[in-house]
Amino acid sequence: MAYQPKKKAVVLLADGTLFWGRSIGIEGTATGEICFNTGMTGYQEIFTDPSYFGQIMVTTNAHIGNYGVKDTDVESDSIKIAGLVCKNFSQKHSRAGANGSLRSYFEENNKVAISDVDTRALVRHIRSKGAMNVIISTEVDNLKSLHEQLDQVPSMEGLELSSKVATREPYLFGNEDAAHRIAVLDLGVKRNILRNFAERDCVLRVFPMAITLEEMLAWQPHGLFIANGPGDPAAMEGTITLVQQMISTGLPVFGICLGHQLIALAKGLETYKMHQGHRGINHPVLNVLTGKGEITTQNHGFVVSMEALEVAADVELTHRHLNDHGVQGLRLKDQPVSSVQYHPEAFPGPHDSAYLFDNFVQQLIDHKNN
Repeated sequence: MAYQPKKKAVVLLADGTLFWGRSIGIEGTATGEICFNTGMTGYQEIFTDPSYFGQIMVTTNAHIGNYGVKDTDVESDSIKIAGLVCKNFSQKHSRAGANGSLRSYFEENNKVAISDVDTRALVRHIRSKGAMNVIISTEVDNLKSLHEQLDQVPSMEGLELSSKVATREPYLFGNEDAAHRIAVLDLGVKRNILRNFAERDCVLRVFPMAITLEEMLAWQPHGLFIANGPGDPAAMEGTITLVQQMISTGLPVFGICLGHQLIALAKGLETYKMHQGHRGINHPVLNVLTGKGEITTQNHGFVVSMEALEVAADVELTHRHLNDHGVQGLRLKDQPVSSVQYHPEAFPGPHDSAYLFDNFVQQLIDHKNN
């Protein structure tokens, strides 16, 4: 017999809008900023991505959980989303090599998940009204209390969250005898970013976000990488200063997502909160340097100002989103520093963006040879 959802559950948005659903089995309450991801696959990678910390995820694909979970399909050591809202949650899964069900995975991580929600209507509402805070709960008998809890949730704008997910202690990733040494500023780095560098004969030392430049350089890296992560980049003044120092070393520097935004801020550009963000696995991006298009994976609610970039003297656009024409990549004109807003390591089918890792490794080689 198919599993019957345990309890009625509610999705309450900050503007007062209600959506009803059913608990998948984990009872409780969760809060955060609501967002949606349009990917049809890759839900485990999404749920464990540290960049989603503090957010309630709505999956637009109608069926979630079909292929269970697998130990290797993770981007961190635990589920990082604050909670899940979906249409149909599969209690059974079928995949050779799966380690368990998605429901058991949520139970192990003590995360609230709600199914049987009209996610099409919910996503249309978010697209129209914009990102906002939300509370999801199986405690549906006192909506007034839920309203009061929701009122206490801080806005994502102005919120620093990387310190919640970044490593506390430095650690090595990859073969210690590798040809290239990359110092990583961890702001919530995805494991597959580290894997992609390791596959290219790189060893990485991943540093906490409170590290000093001197401590990073003491390891004698050949290049510096600024990771992805959650929260508002403009709220990270200390990290922006550190990124300025990293750029000043003359070493090759590469940033992804939050790292991209911090490089922009370090050069005096501006970022702002988007109406609803980009989250999915089929976003079209144009490499304006080569004229080639890329199908990319994205996850960001903040973006670099195109107006600020266009008047910057020493920064140039390298990649542009083909839907909204937003900034998707930049580089410094006189230094080996570059960044992209999207996630080239995600490989949602196309490997269009893998060249970015090759380009950075080539920069390391060129810098060592000069």
